[in-house]
Amino acid sequence: MEKKLQELKEQALREIKTLKDSGSLEDFKKQYLGRKGELTRVLKEVKNLAAEEKPKIGKLANEVKEELSEVFSRTERIMKNKGSDRVNFDPSVPGRARSVGTIHPSTVIQHEIEDIFSQMGFLVYDGPQVESEFYNFTALNTPEDHPARDSQDTFWLESGLLLRSQTSNLQVRMLEKHGVPFRGIFPGRVFRNEATDASHDHTFYQLEGLMVDKDINIGNLISVMRSMLSAVFRREVDVRLRPGFFPFVEPGFEMDIKCLICDGKGCSVCKQSGWLELMPCGMVHPEVLKYGGVDPNEYSGFAFGLGLTRLVMMKYRIDDIRLLESGDLRFLKQF
Repeated sequence: MEKKLQELKEQALREIKTLKDSGSLEDFKKQYLGRKGELTRVLKEVKNLAAEEKPKIGKLANEVKEELSEVFSRTERIMKNKGSDRVNFDPSVPGRARSVGTIHPSTVIQHEIEDIFSQMGFLVYDGPQVESEFYNFTALNTPEDHPARDSQDTFWLESGLLLRSQTSNLQVRMLEKHGVPFRGIFPGRVFRNEATDASHDHTFYQLEGLMVDKDINIGNLISVMRSMLSAVFRREVDVRLRPGFFPFVEPGFEMDIKCLICDGKGCSVCKQSGWLELMPCGMVHPEVLKYGGVDPNEYSGFAFGLGLTRLVMMKYRIDDIRLLESGDLRFLKQF
């Protein structure tokens, strides 16, 4: 009899968890707690037990009945409350305002530039931020004694890997994987172990561009850059091209943009020069093409490293780069 009561209780508790509405709950009550229910039939059998078993079984039967009654009442209250919520809901009552986040300005500009380059036939690629020395330096024709490899400029990890200091780390990776002709951009976060000021930070965003095909020249590079900048700023912008040295391009250039914060008059962002370095660029060095498995006698190409963060500063006239990674909601909510 004791085992029968336990099995009855466990069966009832399992079934009540599956009930979905008040109708099925009433059926449950009749089946287990009604005058002709399962529990009542068991209780009627107590009188047939031996005298010494009646107190123990009677007590257990009452405990089972009380427990099932309590579970029934609790389930009934829950169902009634749910029904009450639906009945009393007033759709005309104004809802509670919820604060909604905004897209970070760096992300806004990145997506905008991705769309611009996509319209020019460039594909968008991504790659690792933790990189090997080979792809970050060696494959980019960077000499072993180049100062960029020093700990003053690069975050080296104990594993011998490093935090990429430039999105150029994907140039050879992409050529190895996709071959030529190739046309793509690689936006992402980069890291430099350097002091911070109004125009420098240790963490910022770049966008690398690479185009390799037959008969690519400097004119192609300048045309693509001007088209991109005009689309971003929605007007013609003043740029200048001056010689620059970078191990992975030959010839190399610095493309500067006239400071839009001070209109070229001089400020802390452009270091009073009126111009802001925006984009190192040039023709891909033959050694880099060789590392990527491309014949430099048959193919040529250009590469550029666009400072996305600095472009954000120019677009929104932000006078301190450190605001972008500060996490200050007063600043971010403006966007």
